[in-house]
Amino acid sequence: MKYMLLIYGNETTWNELYGDAFDDVMREHEVLAAELAASDEFVESQGLTTRGAMTVRVRDDTATVTDGPFTEAKEVLAGYYLVDCADAERAADIAARIPEARFDLVEVRRVMDPSEFGT
Repeated sequence: MKYMLLIYGNETTWNELYGDAFDDVMREHEVLAAELAASDEFVESQGLTTRGAMTVRVRDDTATVTDGPFTEAKEVLAGYYLVDCADAERAADIAARIPEARFDLVEVRRVMDPSEFGT
């Protein structure tokens, strides 16, 4: 089953987590990704930037585009892991190993199978 592990944070999180230890945190991500690849659970992982981010809303057939989200917000989606593992418990175990989980939250969501759409 596939699970999306959504990594949230903000400037405070990143200052606390990364500070002088940026290389160490990146190494933790590399180790986790390598272990997940070795167990055939790794699908993909990427960091996301807020630079140039925008929000689009359509109301009454009119699209409104605004800047943001911004890192000053309470929580910003900062990255993700897509894993293919046995169950939600295993996905939660993996999420707990993501370095950012020590300072903010990592949301675990099961990816719907196309056969589930419309049910």
